Amino acid sequence: MHKPLTKQNRFDAARPEAGMLELGVCYYPEQWPREKWDEDARRMVELGLAWVRIGEFSWSQIEPQAGVFHWEWLDEAIEVLGCAGLKVILGTPTAAPPKWLVDRYPDILPVDARGVVRKFGARRHYCFSSRRYRLEAARITEAMARRYGENPFVHAWQTDNEYGDHDTIHSYSDEAKLAFRQWLAARYGTVEAMNRAWGTTFWSMHYNTFDEVDLPNNLVEEPTPTHLVDYFRFSSDQVKTFNKAQVDLIRQHSPGRPVTHNFMSQNTDFDHYKVGEDIDIASWDVYPMGGLINGRLGAEEKARYLRVGDPDQPAFNHDLYRAVGRGRVWVMEQQPGPVNWAAHNQSPADGMVRLWTWLAYAHGVDMVSYFRWRQAPFAQEQFHAGLLLPNSEVDQGYLEVAQVAEEMAWLPKGEVREKADVAILLDYESRFATSALPQGRGYAASAIALDWYSAVARLGVDVDFIGQHSDLSGYGLVLAPDLVIPDAAFLARLKVSKAKVLFGPRSGSKTHDMHIPADLPPGPLAELLDFRVTRVESLPDYHSEPVLYGNASHPVTGWRELIRTNETVLATFEGEHRPGSPAVIGNDRARYVGTLPRGEFLAKLMGDTLGWAGVGSLPDLGDVRIARRGRLRFAFNYGSTPAAVPAGAEATFLVGDRQLAPVDVAIWTEGGR
Repeated sequence: MHKPLTKQNRFDAARPEAGMLELGVCYYPEQWPREKWDEDARRMVELGLAWVRIGEFSWSQIEPQAGVFHWEWLDEAIEVLGCAGLKVILGTPTAAPPKWLVDRYPDILPVDARGVVRKFGARRHYCFSSRRYRLEAARITEAMARRYGENPFVHAWQTDNEYGDHDTIHSYSDEAKLAFRQWLAARYGTVEAMNRAWGTTFWSMHYNTFDEVDLPNNLVEEPTPTHLVDYFRFSSDQVKTFNKAQVDLIRQHSPGRPVTHNFMSQNTDFDHYKVGEDIDIASWDVYPMGGLINGRLGAEEKARYLRVGDPDQPAFNHDLYRAVGRGRVWVMEQQPGPVNWAAHNQSPADGMVRLWTWLAYAHGVDMVSYFRWRQAPFAQEQFHAGLLLPNSEVDQGYLEVAQVAEEMAWLPKGEVREKADVAILLDYESRFATSALPQGRGYAASAIALDWYSAVARLGVDVDFIGQHSDLSGYGLVLAPDLVIPDAAFLARLKVSKAKVLFGPRSGSKTHDMHIPADLPPGPLAELLDFRVTRVESLPDYHSEPVLYGNASHPVTGWRELIRTNETVLATFEGEHRPGSPAVIGNDRARYVGTLPRGEFLAKLMGDTLGWAGVGSLPDLGDVRIARRGRLRFAFNYGSTPAAVPAGAEATFLVGDRQLAPVDVAIWTEGGR
């Protein structure tokens, strides 16, 4: 018999040694012959892995028929892995309900925006609003938590898998319609209040009861934006309550074990902060190759970074999910080679798996788990690389993980990520607003925020993410690229904080009901900056207008605002249309930019803004990125030529040296070890 751990010891066992990086892997014992399990577990430990995630797609193996449970294989798999010295992260299997359950309760299936039922045969085929599915998800979660809640080898839990993958947050089922009506009644109290908020006097859209409200899909024209934003808010709340139900059951039967969920990159279909309130650790799945192909950069930059990925996209998400996890963040799936799901699936350069691992640690991640242990020779992900080839030979990722495991021993213990001087505000309701009312097909708030982040990162400045709920103490500068719907409580805290703030275009442009503020945008932000926005334009990519900033003219496109102000004008539009109108304004506390700066304009704006806020920075690092974790300093070279490491004269190098090769990492301390 295994001696049970105490509640506190169980939670401590799930923490890496203070300030140290631990490594893990995703494993699917049900996909491999039993005789491979012992060898696999032994090889994992020999590689230096400490964690293994299993179970998140195992429902049909656990319960092949209604009420008929086959636990023995999972019991044995956990025993084999645990006895080898691995800590198990057990996933609840609710991302892939089995066929028998779908056949018995077809109303659990999601419905797409065209009104078409999304069928069984892949994964994530459920509607968050299905009352039946919520009961079934709770039933299988409780069964697993009861059986393994006190198992000494189960050190942590993962709920479900990748909320939002395959566009599955928004379902247009009858169950969703019923739940949405109930949500509206709770939000507004009376249908008259909803009518006022939605502006239903427009186009004769008046409702007499909440039961008349439909979901905002398959309309002749676009819905009122308040209807759509309320539907996004509702859908986000459905994710939170669905996730919390699982967390509560796990905590009831497995007290002391931390619970996580593996979020996705650049997904703002639901409020991650709210889901994060109910978990202990935020984790996310890191796939930079697909992120590059599907991401923000132009064709020329994508070609240049083809085998290293967007230099700032992984770091952006590490920092975001560190905020979602209130300081605790893991990588649950780290890409170890080519993937199978992007428009094109290139191989990363040799060395990138190592670089991505150290990048994660530098940005506060305590555990990096690779997806997956062995490449699958069947089903949908045959082209998705693992640490091993399908025949169990070592692949490139395995070699790089082995190098990281060796290098970890060279670092001091106890180093933790400290609070940054700069915070970027990411507000999910504002993202819902720009999604509902983009006012331009090319407007992409996620790409704009990543552009701002990248401009700061190129200057060697660490960044934290905050929401409108966050504590602002200690920040010298807050960057708000798209605060469309400001919250009064946040503004009150901002006003009494010591932080200076730069607002991007559209900030303060909508009320909570998605109306134009009564005294024009920026609404309540006018308490910080004396100006009004009287007109906005969304401009096509083939048209640009010059902005005079400092002594240089910079072309801008995409967005332009007409601003009336008494504040200092820092930049002006200089084209044929209304030349001299303000593009950037400010005072000693706040600044506002009424367009979308990119390239050299954005770089200069961010450099000037950091100087204005008293935040130290470096000259443009080009393809190099740096980060700090306690005493440790990190440099990463995404370029194709060697680069000098921006280290001081007294630096002590622990990994690498002052000359940084392409696709390489340097780690050092300043002023001795």
